[in-house]
Amino acid sequence: MTTSVSDAKSTLVIYDSLSAAKQTFVPLLAGQVGLYVCGMTVYDYCHIGHARVMVAFDMAVRWMTQLGYQVNYVRNITDIDDKIINRANDNGENISTLTQRFIEAMHEDATALGCLMPHAEPRATDHIDEMQQMIETLIDKDYAYPGNNGDVYYAVDNFADYGKLSKRNLEDMQAGLRVQVETDKRSPFDFVLWKAAKPDEPKWASAWGQGRPGWHIECSAMSTKCLGNTFDIHGGGHDLQFPHHENEIAQSEAATGCEYARNWMHVGFINVDGEKMSKSLGNFFTIRDVTAKYQPETVRFFLLSSHYRSQVNFSDIALDEAHNSLSRLYHTLKIVEQQREDELIVENKDIERAYNSELGRQFVGAMNDDFNSSAAISELFVLARSINKLIKANDLAAAWQQALELKALAQVLAILQQPVTQFLQTAIGEQSDNALSDDMIEDLIVQRNTAKTDKQYARADEIREQLKQAGIELEDARSGTTWRRA
Repeated sequence: MTTSVSDAKSTLVIYDSLSAAKQTFVPLLAGQVGLYVCGMTVYDYCHIGHARVMVAFDMAVRWMTQLGYQVNYVRNITDIDDKIINRANDNGENISTLTQRFIEAMHEDATALGCLMPHAEPRATDHIDEMQQMIETLIDKDYAYPGNNGDVYYAVDNFADYGKLSKRNLEDMQAGLRVQVETDKRSPFDFVLWKAAKPDEPKWASAWGQGRPGWHIECSAMSTKCLGNTFDIHGGGHDLQFPHHENEIAQSEAATGCEYARNWMHVGFINVDGEKMSKSLGNFFTIRDVTAKYQPETVRFFLLSSHYRSQVNFSDIALDEAHNSLSRLYHTLKIVEQQREDELIVENKDIERAYNSELGRQFVGAMNDDFNSSAAISELFVLARSINKLIKANDLAAAWQQALELKALAQVLAILQQPVTQFLQTAIGEQSDNALSDDMIEDLIVQRNTAKTDKQYARADEIREQLKQAGIELEDARSGTTWRRA
């Protein structure tokens, strides 16, 4: 059961890409939120850019749920596309087998990052009828037309508001156009809604002949089916703003005559060592690449440490810093648990008290300011510093209460919820064949304790140094010796 902070609902503001301004969030239906996020094209493993979108909207959904909203989170799956067809052909693999394999991998990656499952994951191939119906409506309303090549195109010139999301002007784009392509198009900016079938490709029967849907029509049809003609929030990566989301608006609003989405959220780019991530540059990292080297919670913490709209620079140095910062928070919890000789377990009363505290209100204010997880995390460090001061002052009862508050506030970000020893003893970085296993470390600690008991202090110091050189830090307390990987 989640404790609500619903009295703060009225102060939630979200930056809307369409109006280019923050707006107080007012849902279409009181107490309910319809959220549609453009998901993955499942022909390969998800990369770190996908991770940022996953984590950003997971954080937003968790926070809106904490506020007391009933959130309907829809994230589509594109399971038919040129890249999917080409990859299946290259592999000599059935398309459905390929896509199912990568859908399962996507779910594994999202779960590792602490992301909740969307409430619905519509697949493109399950909604061909809805796409065809929308295309027929657009043709009937003169917003689309069949070409002589069997394709069906959207007539961009017929939609007066085209460019309103990306702030692009068709006349300016026309002036910069050098090459006329695809003579079946009435305008070079018209985009395909239905593709005529090619040999040996998946195809469906339609009024315009055998073929398959274009990419943009998928999201218009599936979002309308799942959330209605108008819904509260449409999200995705910043790279989708144009042309994908621009085209969605044109299709949906022309077909329904209604406003499409009331708020548009776009997640910022990830650069790798200062450059745009690209396979051609050799700086392309899958989620699995990264979580093989760093704890998934460290990756999540790294992503949440920047505002979701900002650009983020991804590097080993940045992830090392994120791990060290998260470790400091865990270490604070560990000291409290050692002093009390008990485990911190958060209950609903602790969550309620945390949100009603002075610092908790600052945390709420940060999250309500366009889901500013970066500022919210800063408040967690303020609280950790306060806990450390209380420990030094030997006010252990107050330190315990504030530690519960720290865990309670962090819960909505899905961090600091592991047992502290589990987090601190998990290695980061690529481990060599000579790395010490957990059992080897425990054995050396036993040897050190025995040496101390036998007053062989030089031997005890030697073991401590051996562990230090292996990246293992020891901490002696009344309850015994514990360790963590540096």
